Amino acid sequence: MQTKITIRNEAHTCYIDIEGTIGVPEQHQFENASTRIATFDRFREEVARIAEIAATKVVVNIRSTGGDVNDALLIYDALMGLDAHITTRCYGYTASAATIIAQAANDGCREISSNAMYLIHKSTCSIEGNASSLDARADLLRKTDERLASLYALHSGRDAQYFADLMAENNGEGRWLTAEETVAAGLADCITDPLITGVLVPEKEDTPSDVDIPQVENSAAGEIIRYLLGRLAYRIEEWLERLHEKHMEKREARRAEKEATQEQETLPQAAAQSPTKSIVPLMRGSADTPHRRSSRQRIPR
Repeated sequence: MQTKITIRNEAHTCYIDIEGTIGVPEQHQFENASTRIATFDRFREEVARIAEIAATKVVVNIRSTGGDVNDALLIYDALMGLDAHITTRCYGYTASAATIIAQAANDGCREISSNAMYLIHKSTCSIEGNASSLDARADLLRKTDERLASLYALHSGRDAQYFADLMAENNGEGRWLTAEETVAAGLADCITDPLITGVLVPEKEDTPSDVDIPQVENSAAGEIIRYLLGRLAYRIEEWLERLHEKHMEKREARRAEKEATQEQETLPQAAAQSPTKSIVPLMRGSADTPHRRSSRQRIPR
């Protein structure tokens, strides 16, 4: 999977796709830019674009198994600071730092696919050093776990200890949750099934009688269709841009070849038109240059 952050602006809705690992500095990544991953530095450049267009709605599609906690917290704060209605949607294996970003939504707008799996766990790191430096890092990890448990509690209505215990399962590796278990734990608000109908499945079973179910289905399905059409338009735009670049490259190559050909044709013509001096030796007694006879005649003696 190509790992990246992309932002697409459609009418009053801005779609943000967060894919792959989160937070490895780009200088430590592969040389190919297409394989680089989602960092806050790259995301921060795009946040300004959202503010400029004043989007009224932001949809964050998350397809990530996690990464760096610091970058995830920075992205979370950036999303929470936007003056827009934010919806987060989790797909596939959503885990670790990606679950932090998934919490940056308005009330009731943390969505998860019916096929997704969800994991929160204790923080981990790799470090070498002496006992003092290792103790300092262990203290940082404990404080990070406390901070994350409090963040989950803030958006779920549960207490932080509940999430601390959930993160501590399996020796701190956590436990994978189904979409239903994720909603029951308070880590998501509703389940989506876009592959079938695009209908939002509410957390509670009791549905108000005044809700028009077909209208909700049509609205959700329409949004899915608009999303897919937007993705298609985005890909077509990229393809047209690459096609235009190739056309311009060929045009420049033809023009350079034409100029080179004209320059080669001009050189012989210039050489032919330039005046040259020829030196013709004059020989006495030649047919072209007859010598003048003397008017005097020799008298024989």
